[in-house]
Parts: sequence; C-alpha cells; structure tokens
Amino acid sequence: MADRFEDFCRDCRAALQTQDLPAVLETIRDRLQDLLQDPAIVARHCGAETEPGIRTLYRDPETGMNLLVHVYAEGKESPPHDHGRSWAVYGQAVGHTVMTVWRRTDDGATPGKAAVEPIESYRLDPGMAGYFPPGAIHSIRFPAGACFLRVTGTDLKTIPTRRFDPKQGTVLEDKGVSGVVRK
Repeated sequence: MADRFEDFCRDCRAALQTQDLPAVLETIRDRLQDLLQDPAIVARHCGAETEPGIRTLYRDPETGMNLLVHVYAEGKESPPHDHGRSWAVYGQAVGHTVMTVWRRTDDGATPGKAAVEPIESYRLDPGMAGYFPPGAIHSIRFPAGACFLRVTGTDLKTIPTRRFDPKQGTVLEDKGVSGVVRK
C-alpha cells in the first residue's frame, strides 16, 4: 500500500492536471485535511523534536506545486499579503492559526499606496485547512509552537507578491521573495 504522503502528492498532481482552479483548491484542501488526520505524518514533520523553520517537503516537477512545512517556536503575525499569481492552501497540524481575509478599498491608481481593510477572520485548528485563490489578500497569526503545511501553486520565491501596511496605507511588491511571516 502506498504511503499517505505519496497518495496526497499524486492526488494533488492529478487534480492540477484535470480540474479547473476552484475544484483544484477544494480537492487539495480536502486531501490536506485527510493527510493531517495521520498522526505519523504530523509527528514526522511537526513533532516536538522538529527543528523550527520552513522546509520544502515536495515540489512537483510537472505542475510546479510546492508542499512546505512551517514549524514555529515563537508566535508570529504576518502583515496582509498576497501570493501574486499563485494560490495557497494552509493545513493546520499543531496549535492554531487565525486567518484574516482583507479587501483592497482604493482603486490601485497610486503606485506604492493601498488601502485595505479586514473583512473576515476564521481559525484553523489541527486537521483543518483553508485556501486563498491567486491575488487574495490575507494575514495569518499563530501562537508559539504552531505548525502548518502550506501547498502553493508555484515556488513563491520566484514570483512577485505584495505586502500591505494598513496603518501607513502602503503596498510593497516583493519580487521573488517568499517571506510569508514577517515582523
């Protein structure tokens, strides 16, 4: 019998090759939730002995999909950001993450300026997954000890993404920098 991890990667690749994007995101979210039900997988990648950091667990050479594990010793909060032309599916393994969806309220006409406001927040607990389509502005917040898996449509270090500062009313384009969690 094939490993659940291998099954997950195979199923995601098949979805990416045969489904439209909304269906792909639902499929990957559902399969990630299934994967997170396996205590051996969670222990292997997010156990107490796991070194903190962000590591690539899998990169599909055919579709460009990436699966990363994020292990944090300290709690963090990201600024509102997007993943450019990529999508992202987050799956909580340990602890929790509060996901906030933001909306841009200006017309985007002034370079470097942006007005954003939060419109929805929800919490991912262990075994839960949520997704953001391309260009979706979001932020994440989690406590010390949190660990999650993140699946992206491409290596975010290779594409432009945007980071928003709601207090300053600015937007910065990161050209090929993936720092999901900045302080």
